[in-house]
Amino acid sequence: MRLLFLAPLAPKTGNHTTAERIRVHIESAGHTCELRDAAEFQSPAEVTNLISQKPAFDGALAIHLFKAGRHLLDIPVPFGVIFGGTDINEDVKVEKKRVVMQQVLLKARFAVAFTNKLKEEAELFLLPQRNKIFVQPQGIKTEVTKNFCWTEFLRSSGVRGDHVDEARVFLLVCGLRRVKDPVYLVEAFSGWHHEDPLNVLVIIGPKSSGHVLMDPVLTLEVEALVKRTAGVFLTQERSQQELHAAMKRCFAVVNSSISEGMSAAILEAMDLEVPVLARDIPGNAAVVQHGFTGLLYSSPQEFVHQSQRLLSDPELRERVVRNGKLYVEAHHSSEHERETYRQLVDTLR
Repeated sequence: MRLLFLAPLAPKTGNHTTAERIRVHIESAGHTCELRDAAEFQSPAEVTNLISQKPAFDGALAIHLFKAGRHLLDIPVPFGVIFGGTDINEDVKVEKKRVVMQQVLLKARFAVAFTNKLKEEAELFLLPQRNKIFVQPQGIKTEVTKNFCWTEFLRSSGVRGDHVDEARVFLLVCGLRRVKDPVYLVEAFSGWHHEDPLNVLVIIGPKSSGHVLMDPVLTLEVEALVKRTAGVFLTQERSQQELHAAMKRCFAVVNSSISEGMSAAILEAMDLEVPVLARDIPGNAAVVQHGFTGLLYSSPQEFVHQSQRLLSDPELRERVVRNGKLYVEAHHSSEHERETYRQLVDTLR
């Protein structure tokens, strides 16, 4: 089969990584899968025209019910959808978007949710058809670049001093978008840094989609805040392998999002055997069991408290690292994910 796959493809974002991984799964089964950025298209008519061009497409897939799924409403071939997270957690609250997403889900041959919670939310707000929505957690596979220099990474990120290698780096992996709330911990962390200068927070992730800033106002806000705040640094995005290498060397990986479908960065940290400190929201709580596979916090002050626990209790650190790794191996197998998508794509014939 020849499949069109639409997704929000801002570089080095979770949706981009997920879409690329699923495309590889589909092509490994012998299909042709053309991955396109949903932002390229202005209307469903453009996608309908593309679908009908020679050689014609036999089916389609979309990540994100609104951003990509709405473009598939008029296509003459069957399609499936994958929830992105913000579609079910945020967009569903907007009536105009919700109506469109209901239509998409009604016409889709299948839908995939990363968690049971996301499936339940979709059924509550969009479509009470249990037999159409499948739960398939994200498959995780990490790869660390071999020629990564930690000292150079820190210095290029702005971390200075004679003892830069001794810094305890908390790595906040996120794009500069409001939903990721990159400023949430800055003030509290800086206060903690003043008490112990070895503790530093490095924010890493894309500012732009292509050459366009994701959120120009927020980007300026974050850059200005970091410049005047001690102990907090903003660094440029890296390749996936370099990011994994940085995660492997840091003290803990941090998530401060307002909303998540399923954070790949959290799961990658677990796979790399690095402690996770995640904001206590439904998407994070679905994969982080507090005190067992990671630590959850619900305020900046509680973040500092949980970080101090991690610093002072080696047994706690060892436990969350060990259990996080076991959790990813048990529930986020890339091989199982590949088999699921192969079977679902077969239903588009």
